[in-house]
Amino acid sequence: MNLTALWIRHVAYPMMEKRKGNRIRTYLQELSQTEKLSNHELRRWQEDHLQKLLLHAITQVPAYKDQQALTDLITRDPFEALSQFPLLTKDRFKEDQEAYLAKTADKNACILNRTGGSTGKPMTFYMDRQTVEHYEAARFRGLSWSQIRIGDPCVMIWGSPIELSAQAQRKERFKERILKNRIVIPAFDLKKDELPHYIKRIESYHPRYIYGWASALALFASFMLEKNIRLSVPLHAVVNTGETLYPHQRELIEKAFACKVINEYGARDGGIIAYECPKGGLHTTVENAVYEVVDMQTLQPVAPGEKGLLVVTDLHNYVMPRIRYVLTDVVAFSPSSCACGRTLPLIEAIEGRENDTFVALDGSYINGQYFTNIARMILSIQQFQIIQKSRDQVELLIVPHEDFTEQDIEKFKEGIRLRMGDVKIDAKRVTAIAPAASGKLLVAMREFPLPR
Repeated sequence: MNLTALWIRHVAYPMMEKRKGNRIRTYLQELSQTEKLSNHELRRWQEDHLQKLLLHAITQVPAYKDQQALTDLITRDPFEALSQFPLLTKDRFKEDQEAYLAKTADKNACILNRTGGSTGKPMTFYMDRQTVEHYEAARFRGLSWSQIRIGDPCVMIWGSPIELSAQAQRKERFKERILKNRIVIPAFDLKKDELPHYIKRIESYHPRYIYGWASALALFASFMLEKNIRLSVPLHAVVNTGETLYPHQRELIEKAFACKVINEYGARDGGIIAYECPKGGLHTTVENAVYEVVDMQTLQPVAPGEKGLLVVTDLHNYVMPRIRYVLTDVVAFSPSSCACGRTLPLIEAIEGRENDTFVALDGSYINGQYFTNIARMILSIQQFQIIQKSRDQVELLIVPHEDFTEQDIEKFKEGIRLRMGDVKIDAKRVTAIAPAASGKLLVAMREFPLPR
């Protein structure tokens, strides 16, 4: 029995619940009961929560004051009323973010969050503790389907918090170990020659599962297969998050780690949207949000099974409601049911950008998310794209805000060279960055094959 897991479940969580009013386990228990409700019951559950949210928004949120004429419709038919609200794009939200902050919100009690900028346009927004706890409960419900509980040991192949000082990073690692029972192998700094060290670290920790980005997990798995090294400790699952999981990556990861890969689909600005069950169904968290899919050109709802832009209305964020918020992901919902017996609606397909992997001068591999983390901390960057032309040459395109300075360029370059080595960086200020044929902006691209 893992002592840290016992500490978290029997000491840490009860203390947080008593002293801070933490309700993650309460919400988790509720979710375990709602996941098998009938479609009618789930719809009714959403309807009740949606009605409360919309009535709050039109009376307390300046951005939605023009929708006050919908009061009667909200009372009669919340879903029909929702369709009368305009779609909210990220650009529109960023034009006047303060207008979406509820008049009743206390900023000092709010949680400031920032997107990772994987689409090249990071943004900030507020949440309250209740919203975060609903997200965490949704994550733990998804993990529970693979017999993973709160407090179970985890190894993350993940990015490191480069924006934190050394002291702050030590504090963060301590919190991760004591309150979440997990350790991190940096995804930004994977080296094939250090695989035996990574394996030893994992085996000594005895994780129940491994958690990370698809590209980093697949790269780690390729190292294992190439060197014919396997883990001696059994895993319940490898969990992918943050990136689209492609079939070849799933096959590679499952072969190396000898367990199933579970897909977690979420976003900083969308919460835990869906989780994959052991039967392979990607179940949406309809208790936390209302999801719509709209045509990329007409912005009209599409039929089940058709692909379009995912639109999210978070049912619990009352401090900064974002109603009909458009994510940049392209998805398709399935009209089918899952063999697992859960009635939560299924996502059939997710079409997203795969973060490319760069190669540093020392031969180590760098996940493309590393560069979005650098840009996320430079507020004067509106948009960016980084392209690795060769092992020692990088092109950096930046769409700046008005307050952008040469010091900001140097800060970005320093962050790049910190991991890539003394590479040549051709930095250019541009007015716009052309999207790919898919319509999405590719933030990180490598123009040559990985060395084999």
